[in-house]
Amino acid sequence: MKNINKLGKVVTKILEVFHWVGAALLAAAAVCSQVAPQWLGLFVDLDVKECCGTELEVYGFQIMAPAVDGNVDLTSFLLFSIGGTLILILMAMVFRDLHLIFKNSENASPFQPDNIRMMKEIGIFAIAVPVIGFIMSVIIRLVTGVESTEISLDLGGILLGIIVLSLTQFFVHGAALEEDVDGLL
Repeated sequence: MKNINKLGKVVTKILEVFHWVGAALLAAAAVCSQVAPQWLGLFVDLDVKECCGTELEVYGFQIMAPAVDGNVDLTSFLLFSIGGTLILILMAMVFRDLHLIFKNSENASPFQPDNIRMMKEIGIFAIAVPVIGFIMSVIIRLVTGVESTEISLDLGGILLGIIVLSLTQFFVHGAALEEDVDGLL
């Protein structure tokens, strides 16, 4: 169990850092798309096909940014970058909370109020990821037109969030039982 806990702490911290770096790079690319679009290729691989543009995706939030004069449509890219940055921040927070849960449970019971709060946050963040993708898809479609994005909702994140929120109730019950046992001793 200790090895799994150590591995979990290391992996979640690495994934948290990667998501923070990804969010920062995508935010920088969003700024770059408006300030210096000629440098946009430094941040993002923009394999633009003249016929249909380029596909951009982050955790199920996907758009097909149309080509404009051989380059990606900067409005579509900016709106995608805003949504993608928010999604990457939420996922970084998920891995941060997971890391802290592993860390808090190292030498103590996992049924701690902080762990329960963080599990609720993970469930909420997991639900928020596809919701943000859906909202941003609607906004992009309204701003840029019908051809650039398809509105969809990835139910995987919503189902995962519901499962985590349900499991949180078991931790609440476990914390209450642990408190009762401690009161008897």
